[in-house]
Amino acid sequence: MNELLTRTLDSMTAGPLPWLVLTIACYLGAVWLYKRSGQQPWLIPVFTAVPVIVCVLLLTGTPYATYQQGTAWLSLLVGPATVALALPLYAQRDRIRRLWRPIAVSLVVGCVVALLSAMGIAWLFGASMESMVSLAPKSATIPIALPLAERFGGLPSLAAVAVAITGIAGTIVAPWLLRVLHCTDPAVEGFALGLTAHAIGTARSIQQHPTAGAFAALAMGLNGVATAVAMPLLMALL
Repeated sequence: MNELLTRTLDSMTAGPLPWLVLTIACYLGAVWLYKRSGQQPWLIPVFTAVPVIVCVLLLTGTPYATYQQGTAWLSLLVGPATVALALPLYAQRDRIRRLWRPIAVSLVVGCVVALLSAMGIAWLFGASMESMVSLAPKSATIPIALPLAERFGGLPSLAAVAVAITGIAGTIVAPWLLRVLHCTDPAVEGFALGLTAHAIGTARSIQQHPTAGAFAALAMGLNGVATAVAMPLLMALL
C-alpha cells in the first residue's frame, strides 16, 4: 500500500501541471490573506506564498528543476508585465521631466550606497570576495543581478537569495521608515521603494498609488542600468 501511494505521488509530482496549480493556488491564497489583513506589508504575497511552496517541495522530495519546468510558462509573463509598466510611466512623463535632476542624484546615491553597503557589511563579517560580489547587486532585479554576480566570480544562487530578501525586507520596512521621515509624496515613496526593493517594491507601490507605481517602475529600471554600469567600475577599483 505504501509503495503504491509512493508511486502515485511520484507520478503526480513529476508532471508540470501540479506545480502550476500549486503556484497559482498559493498566490491567490496569499493575495486573499493580504487583502483581508488590510494590505499589511509583512503579509505581501511573495513573503507568504513562497514558504508554502518550499515546504511542499521539501515534503514531496521534489527537486527545484522539476518545479521550474512545471512553472516555466509563468516566466514568459514577466516580459509583458515589464512592458506594461510603461503605461503608468507615460502618464507621469511631464512630472518625470520636471524632476530629472533630483531623480538623477537619488539614482546615483542610491545605487552606490546599495553596492558599497552590501560589500562593506559582508566584509565586516569576514565574508569572502565571492560572497561580497554575490551580495553587491542585491538592489537590482534578478535578471541583472545574477549575470553581474556570475561575471565577477560570485554565486548566482546567493545573489538570487540576496535579491529576494532585499525586496521583501525593503517592502516591509519602507512604510514604517517613510512614516518616521514624514514622507507623504507618492512620487518620492515610489521612487525610494523601486530603487531599493526592485520588482517586489514596485508591485506594492502600484497597489498603493498610480503615481507611486510609476516612479517605482522608473527607479527599478534606472537602478538596473546604473548597477550594471557601476558594479564593473567598482570591481575595477577593488
